[in-house]
Amino acid sequence: MKKEKYALGVDIGGTNIKMGIVSDTGKIVFKTMLPTNRKGGPEEVLSQFKKGIKSILGEKKYKIKGIGIGAAGSVSSKKGTVSNPPNVPGWKVVNIVKIIKKEFNISVFIDNDANSAAIGEMLFGAGKKNNSFALITLGTGVGGGLIFDRKIFQGSTGAAGEIGHISIDHNGRKCNCGSRGCVEAYVGNHYLMKIVKDELADHKNSKILKLINNDTKLLTPIIINKAAKSGDKYAKQIIERVGYYVGSALSSVANLLEIDTFIIGGGVSAFGKPLTDSIKKTLRNNVLKVLKSRIKVSQAKLKNNAGMIGAASLVFYNLK
Repeated sequence: MKKEKYALGVDIGGTNIKMGIVSDTGKIVFKTMLPTNRKGGPEEVLSQFKKGIKSILGEKKYKIKGIGIGAAGSVSSKKGTVSNPPNVPGWKVVNIVKIIKKEFNISVFIDNDANSAAIGEMLFGAGKKNNSFALITLGTGVGGGLIFDRKIFQGSTGAAGEIGHISIDHNGRKCNCGSRGCVEAYVGNHYLMKIVKDELADHKNSKILKLINNDTKLLTPIIINKAAKSGDKYAKQIIERVGYYVGSALSSVANLLEIDTFIIGGGVSAFGKPLTDSIKKTLRNNVLKVLKSRIKVSQAKLKNNAGMIGAASLVFYNLK
């Protein structure tokens, strides 16, 4: 019987740092969480980071092969640096890999959180049987990871796969990145909630308003999904429209790279089948003829554990 191997996966979030020991079968066997303490700046975040790792490495029952780290912001897996993560103020460029290697004398790997999630889905999730696919993560922002022939495509600096910044309308909505019409400016959680709040004035009979007692501060994708499932026409339109925007961006990916398989992750993906159906329909309407019959769209399987499992996957991927 094959002996399991283990890796420590670390998911750096704006509120919490999630850490888990993950087996090479994709199972989380131990996990913990501690506050990021981001207001203390990078020094405090790194202090929390080290504290959590020290605690989890004390689980002597599991011999850990290495540490994988998934982070938001601009990440260079080659240099081991994270630059200007959006969820940690005051953080410019920090070489996390160098710091953690020196502290714990263990193999350390880092990548963008969406790339990590893509590798996780390739090894343990919805992409296990696919040689090539694109993962798009729909959350606060919109991220992406590109897998070609079972390898992550990172580009020359590690910034490849920014599907969220494909423009679907060059005269469209302003995105925080400085461009206009980025798909993120339509379906990123912050942008999407603002759009819906503005539109609710014209949909006073929507069940969405009843579910939030007319308090738009309580609006979330979960509420929209509940309203849609109960038959609310406007809520269904929102989900279908999100699928149209996402499908429009992904059709550019498909036509450019001849990728025909797409995996949808992140919190907004909880819209489920109505969302994936809308994405698939839009893709098939907009891709080249040779791709139309081959298009496949599915939900990511790692769900809420994508951060930890994806980060740990970096170890198995790089030490294979």
